[in-house]
Amino acid sequence: MFSKQSQFLRALLIVFLVLILQIPTAMLSGVANERQSLRAEAVSEITTKWGTSQNIVGPRLYVPYVKRITTGEGDKQVTKTEGKFAVFLPEQLDVTGALETEIRKRSIFEVPVYSSDLALQGSFARPNPAQWGAANEQDIQWDQSELVIEVSDAHALNLKDGAVWGGKPLAFEAGRGKYASQNVDSNQYDVAGLPIASAGIVAKLGGKMVGDRFDFAIPLRLQGSERLTFAPLGKETNVKLSANWGDPSFQGKWLPATSTIEKNRFEANWTVQAIGRNYGQSWSGDSPVPDATIRESLFGVDLISPVDNYRMSQRSLKYNFLFLLLTFVTFWLFEITSNLRVHPLQYLLVGAAMTLFYLLQLSLSEHLGFDHAYVISSAAVVLMIASYSVAVLRAKGR
Repeated sequence: MFSKQSQFLRALLIVFLVLILQIPTAMLSGVANERQSLRAEAVSEITTKWGTSQNIVGPRLYVPYVKRITTGEGDKQVTKTEGKFAVFLPEQLDVTGALETEIRKRSIFEVPVYSSDLALQGSFARPNPAQWGAANEQDIQWDQSELVIEVSDAHALNLKDGAVWGGKPLAFEAGRGKYASQNVDSNQYDVAGLPIASAGIVAKLGGKMVGDRFDFAIPLRLQGSERLTFAPLGKETNVKLSANWGDPSFQGKWLPATSTIEKNRFEANWTVQAIGRNYGQSWSGDSPVPDATIRESLFGVDLISPVDNYRMSQRSLKYNFLFLLLTFVTFWLFEITSNLRVHPLQYLLVGAAMTLFYLLQLSLSEHLGFDHAYVISSAAVVLMIASYSVAVLRAKGR
C-alpha cells in the first residue's frame, strides 16, 4: 500500500500534469481562432460579391429653401440669402418583405444569403420648412426636393417598376442625392462593422410636390447576407417579414410584436412608434441627426446558423481541465485500490490523447457538423485510452 506522503505527492503530480497539458490546450484554442479567421475571410469574399448585411434607412424627404438674414446698423440694412435644406420623415411607413434564403459556400465554409422582395408604402405630410428659417412660401424650392432611400450595399439593390409618389410614377437613380450626401458621416458604423447607410437611390420630385399629403409605394429587390435591419422613420412604422429560414435571431432596439418560427420558416411583425426613438420627424441640414443616433434605432433579423462549430469547439475546450482532472483522479484511485503504480509518462500519454480529442472534433465538425464530430471524436478517444489502459495493465500482470 502507498503511504499518505506518497499519496499526497501523487496528487500534486496529477495537478502538475493537468496544468502542463493546458499548454497544448491553449495552442488548440489558437487553431480554432485561426479557423474562425479563415471562415471570416471566406464569408467576406462571398458577401462582397453577393451583398453585405443590409441596413435600410428611408425614405427621407429633402426640401431645399432660401434663408434670408438681415444685418446692419441704424438705417442701413443688408439682406443676405443662404441656401439651406430640411429633412422630413414619413407620417406612416409600412414595409412588407419576403426573404428567399440559401447557403453559399467558399471551400468548406458556408454563409446564409438572401434575396428579398420589399414593398415600402406610406405617406408624408406636406413639409413646413418655415420652422427651420424659410420666411415665406416663395423661399421654398419645391421643384428641387429629393426623396432618398439609403442602404448599406447599393450594388445588391435592384429597382422594380411601379414606384409611385402622390399617384404619379416615380423614377429613381443611383446615389444619395445632392443634400443627403452632405450629411455623410463616414466614421459611424453599425453593429456588424458596416457603414450604417453608405449608398442609396434618389428620386427628383420636381413638380410632384402639390397637395397636403403624399402617398408613396416603392418596390425594391435587395440581396444581402446574414442580416437585414430597418430604421423606424415613420411616426408609426410597421414591418412584416417572412423567410424560408428556421433559425432567426431578432436584433435591435425592438423585438417583433408577433412572431411565428417553424422548422424551415419564420414570420415576424414589428410595430414601432416615433415616441420610442431619440430623433424627431424633421430637422435642419445645419443640425443633422447623427448616424449613430439612427443606428441605435435599427431593428431586424439575423439569419444565424443553429450551431456554430467554432464557438462550440471553444466552449468544449473550457472543460478540458475538468475532464483531465477527473480522468487522472480515476487512474489515481485505481492505483490506490489495486496497489498498482502507473508511471507519470503514462498519465501524459492519456492526457495527450484527451487533448487530441479537441483537434479531431474541430477538424471533423467542419465537414460533418458538431454533433456527429463530437460523437465520433469521443468514441475514438475512449477506444484509444481503453485499449492503451488494457495493454498497460496486462503488461503489469493485472
